[in-house]
Order: sequence, then C-alpha cells, then structure tokens
Amino acid sequence: MLSEVMKKSRKIVIKIGSNTLSNEDGTINHVFIEELCNQVSFLIAEGKQVAIVTSGARIAGISRTNKWSRKEDMHYKQALCAIGQVELMSAYNSHFSQHGIYIGQLLLTREDFFDKTRTLNMRNTLFTLADEGIVPIINENDTVSVEQIKIGDNDTLAAYSASLWNADLLILLSDIDGIYDKNPKDYDDAKLLEQIENIDIMLEEIEIGQSNSFGTGGITTKIEAARIVNRYGIPMILANGKTHDILMKAYNNETKATIFLPEEK
Repeated sequence: MLSEVMKKSRKIVIKIGSNTLSNEDGTINHVFIEELCNQVSFLIAEGKQVAIVTSGARIAGISRTNKWSRKEDMHYKQALCAIGQVELMSAYNSHFSQHGIYIGQLLLTREDFFDKTRTLNMRNTLFTLADEGIVPIINENDTVSVEQIKIGDNDTLAAYSASLWNADLLILLSDIDGIYDKNPKDYDDAKLLEQIENIDIMLEEIEIGQSNSFGTGGITTKIEAARIVNRYGIPMILANGKTHDILMKAYNNETKATIFLPEEK
C-alpha cells in the first residue's frame, strides 16, 4: 500500500520532525539531511513535486552556537530559532544543490492560514515554486510564534500546507515506526497498525503515549494532522525517519509504516 500510494501521488509534502533531525546529543544531523535530499531528488526525477515542512531551527541554533541549550527563557528560544533557521536552510541548500535543485523558503504562522489574502499569496507561491522545479521548504516562523515553540505544531502546519497546496500525499517522518495499539517501549506485544481508515474507531482501541525529548509534539498532533488531510481526501503516511533511506524503502514497499486513508465519499 505504501508503494502504491507514493507512486501514484504527484504532489507530496514531507514533514521532518525535530527528533528525526537531531543526533542523540541534540545537535543537528547533517547526514540525515544529505540522505533526505538524495531521496527527494529521486522522487523529483520520477516526476513528483515535493514540498518539505521542516522542524529543527532551534536544534540547528544550538548546533551553530553551542550555547543556550538549557535556557528556558522564551527570548533565548526565539533567538536560537533565528540563528538556526539560517543554518538549517544552508544545509538544505548545500545538499540539494548537489543535484541541481534550488530551494525556496516560506516562514509561516498559524494565522496566515486564516487570512484570505495571505492564504492566496501562500498558495500562489507554493504553486509557482513547485511548477518551476524548486523545492519549497516551509517552517513555522518561530521568532514571532510563541505558541509554536511551546507545543510544537509543525504536524498541523504540514497538514494545513498539504491541504492548501492540494497535495496528493502527506508524509510525516518522526522517530517512531507508526501508530501502535500500545506503547512498544513498554509492551513487547505492541502491534503496528499499518492501515487506518477510520481515526475515531482507531482512537478507541489504542493507548496514546507522551511527547519525546527534543520534539515538542506527540502522537496526538500526528493523528490530528491525519484527520485534517483525510478530510480533504489526502492520505497520510507516518514513518520512522531514523530508518536509513526510509522514503526509498517505502517507495519500494521494503518497510512498514502507518498509512491513514481517507474514507470513501
């Protein structure tokens, strides 16, 4: 099912979580970004248009400055994001340029999606970049969006972006293999749910875990992202970004993940 959906999808949004972008010590994982760019370049060569929603500005800021990592004051967090955003885009630009691919940056806030004029401008920019073969890289504007830093809502940002762009598929790359019926860290018999067609029924049958260390979201935001895009007829894949060449393996049906399929209407 993963391969089938990916191969028939022309417009794909890929969201990268903070935990996926980080090493164990909390610094940015440049090897992952290089491998991601290699895989996205393959998808583009296959005729796909790809947009990336990336977390990791704060982590990149810590990697760049090597300080303030334990500062909880909001001003320091915003300053790290401002520094890290430059570092993050530089990394994407460097690795994509090896494939002759250019990137374009969009820094958005939740409010942008609820203003008609801004929404139209965002939509036009997304379509223009993608149609010209440029990869849009979207991130929350963390320097002005305090709520984003507190709760980590790039899953929702990715869902909004996919809906706005009329994408055919949303892929969330996190540090988990997908949705389990219970916490696999606590239960050896936890079962991966590979295909979900009704989110409400699924929620009655599983146990929701907690958020992780470097990321600020949890499994709840991923389920809500699936609910948003499914409402617009867009499937969503939740896969483990820590798995080597995860996009290629999903494309070739060589890995397991959770796919949320919209209900037939």
